[in-house]
Amino acid sequence: MVPNFVTSLTGPLLELERKFLEATPRIERWFRMEWQEHTPPFYCSVDLRNAAFKVAPVDTNLYPGGFNNLSAEALPLAVQAATVAIEKYCPDARNLLLIPENHTRNTYYLTNVVRIATLLRQTGLTVRLGSLNPEITAPTQVELPDGQSLTMEPLVRANGRVGLAGFDPCAILLNNDLSAGIPDILRDLQGQILLPPLHAGWAVRRKSNHFAAYNDVARQFGKLLDVDPWLVNPYFSTCGKVDFQAREGEECLAHNVDATLKLIRAKYKEYGIDQTPFVIVKADAGTYGMGIMSVKDASEVQNLNRKQRNKMAVVKEGLEVSEVIIQEGVPTIETVDNGVAEPVVYMVDKYVVGGFYRVHGERGRDENLNAPGSRFVPLPFAAACNLPDADGTPECAPNRFYAYGVVARLALLAASLELERTDPDPTRFG
Repeated sequence: MVPNFVTSLTGPLLELERKFLEATPRIERWFRMEWQEHTPPFYCSVDLRNAAFKVAPVDTNLYPGGFNNLSAEALPLAVQAATVAIEKYCPDARNLLLIPENHTRNTYYLTNVVRIATLLRQTGLTVRLGSLNPEITAPTQVELPDGQSLTMEPLVRANGRVGLAGFDPCAILLNNDLSAGIPDILRDLQGQILLPPLHAGWAVRRKSNHFAAYNDVARQFGKLLDVDPWLVNPYFSTCGKVDFQAREGEECLAHNVDATLKLIRAKYKEYGIDQTPFVIVKADAGTYGMGIMSVKDASEVQNLNRKQRNKMAVVKEGLEVSEVIIQEGVPTIETVDNGVAEPVVYMVDKYVVGGFYRVHGERGRDENLNAPGSRFVPLPFAAACNLPDADGTPECAPNRFYAYGVVARLALLAASLELERTDPDPTRFG
């Protein structure tokens, strides 16, 4: 399935994609040189938005939970990339412990866990699942609707190492974003590699740190191609000390919404874009599309009703929102089967391994699509993202997907910088 591209509106984007194609050797060498200096996260997914006049990341997830949405064509490359990653961190590894979220009843998510475990086993690892869920006190088998099953086991810590009964892993892979906090059982491990590191979890991580790093990456990339970094980069600002229930911080929020909208309007005027700018206000920490609202005027954040305040006040695991990021809203021009769509690109180590479209039939072009009612359409990104068609037009599927892969890798590089800069152990990357 190929999505519908609204090519009549894509002047600036087509020019940007054309530059991507012309500069492919330069771009790929630049990435190669950057990865000699920085270590990519073990895995990562990036939500992108194509507005016709720009294409930019709007969210970067270091604990991707949709591997089950990748097409079958993507799996061999995912295995190869995972093999490279394992060789880097623990080349002699035999055992790997995978720690998922505590969603023991969310069979859709657990299908993703099965897919991750399957990929890792193909690298030559024995993979078992350990749970942080206090309800898991003995090996527990979960049957999935597609006929697959998995077994969750309680974690065991001994001599500074975490494993399972009779299972001592070299590496521990988290598919749990630690929204509920950093558990003591994972702290100060001895001789084990924890991927991603603890400070990548939402107990510590902030989206604003990521997009600050992305600003730097986008500037470098813009200089490399002699393009305006804004074409791949959303503006953002932040507000701390916000309490939606007590209506505290509204003045800061309104000020930053207004300032960000002014920046966007100036760019729209520069590029002749006849659209109404908007911003996305969302929690600076957290995921699952919670704590998000679309705003077109500063007054909207000063007059929230009780339902809106309740929606914004708490995110996953009951984490209270006290800091928010105000991010430039990037509308999407793409549709799949008449539903508004946005691409999500998956990476393992430094490689694009696949992706899918998140599609929502009841949301608009300027709304968050990561919401109940969304569905996923897998696409074979593995080939398309890495093999642009030199003889094709910029908007043909392989070339547009190549552009998406480039921008997703910019976000991946930003994630590596983010983790370096926020690491409590600065010698880790030294």
